[in-house]
Amino acid sequence: MKSYKEMTKEELQALKAELEKQYIDAKGKGLSLNMARGKPSPTQLNMSMGILDVFTSHVDPVTPSGVDTRNYGELVGIPEAQRLMADMMGAPYDNVFVFGNASLPIMYDTVARSYAFGVLGSTPWCKLDKVKFLCPVPGYDRHFKITEQFGIEMINIPMNSEGPDMELVKKYVESDASVKGIWCVPKYANPTGLTYSDDVVKAFAALNPAAEDFRIYWDNAYAVHDLYDDDKDELLDIIGECNKAGKPNMIFEFCSTSKISFSGAGIAAMAASKENLDWVKSTMSVQTIGYDKMNQYRHVLYFKDINGIRAHMRRHADVMRPKFETVLKHFDNELSELEGMVSYTRPKGGYFISFNAMPGTAKEIVFKCKEAGVTLTGAGATYPYGKDPEDSNIRIAPSFPTVDEMDKAAEIFVLCVKLVTIDKLLA
Repeated sequence: MKSYKEMTKEELQALKAELEKQYIDAKGKGLSLNMARGKPSPTQLNMSMGILDVFTSHVDPVTPSGVDTRNYGELVGIPEAQRLMADMMGAPYDNVFVFGNASLPIMYDTVARSYAFGVLGSTPWCKLDKVKFLCPVPGYDRHFKITEQFGIEMINIPMNSEGPDMELVKKYVESDASVKGIWCVPKYANPTGLTYSDDVVKAFAALNPAAEDFRIYWDNAYAVHDLYDDDKDELLDIIGECNKAGKPNMIFEFCSTSKISFSGAGIAAMAASKENLDWVKSTMSVQTIGYDKMNQYRHVLYFKDINGIRAHMRRHADVMRPKFETVLKHFDNELSELEGMVSYTRPKGGYFISFNAMPGTAKEIVFKCKEAGVTLTGAGATYPYGKDPEDSNIRIAPSFPTVDEMDKAAEIFVLCVKLVTIDKLLA
């Protein structure tokens, strides 16, 4: 079949009529499929049920390091959990604090702490006329919501095949002291699924910020979420690179087991320099006496070490991989006529596929999908303030539906892409 660009107006109109019949049939099936968020499926959650059995009333609640997990104390987490999370991030054990059930609250609190009290003696952001954050786009909507809530101005930084546009990052960071941070999902990024190259990681470590309180918010959410055991992305250690460059304070790294054990009852951690962690601790000690050490110990008893986590994640990959491959099969087989008008990523891990539709069509595609029973993340969500300047990017989240449901959803998505693209061309 010839490209849509090569078709005459009459050919496009005839094709549209045919596709509209298919769309009416799809709507008549009464489907209700949700790909709005990257939620683990029940099958994945069931894999972790054994974690509830390892720490019973018959198990000694005192850890090998001597911590009674039932009591107060150990603000920075039990040492055994610190080691487990340090190994997951590839960070030194001494550079890690373990918190509660998810990393998002840690990131929120880090911004709030900077806003209210200032970073390591710097002026609190609330007392400054202007505070800015750099936002690689498309990116993670919840990152953007945090900085938006604090009234921080967000600046779009385009992503390329290696990561953020580092020339633009360098320009902003080194010339504007009001730029205080940058959001990053460096491995299997949300939503592109891309991993930052070694050169990009080294370029981050080489930055010379105009602001002494500039920090890289390194959300390493998908550190162990490979889809292919024999073909995985490797991420250079940002903490090691910053140490080599003599800038240990420039990085906050975050991770969690939210998409490893239970999304609502995992454990989360931050890795940073001793100075940064002492600063965090100074306000944490007022905020809490300690997080859930019993849950931390539960995770240690169940996974034991990083090898246990990796073995567990290979089982996750066996569930996730067919869903990603189903989506990409539909895209490859059914969108060849739209070559040059649409594009999509082919991740080796993580939770998302990023789809770029013809500019000016993303919102309409998402709307038509919803009308046919397929709910997607709102168009624009992957950009600050929910405003995609091209109205092009759509985040595909294949994790929650079954493979069969994913097959149906991808079929409807492709159908909607074709219909809306034809409308755009005819207009």
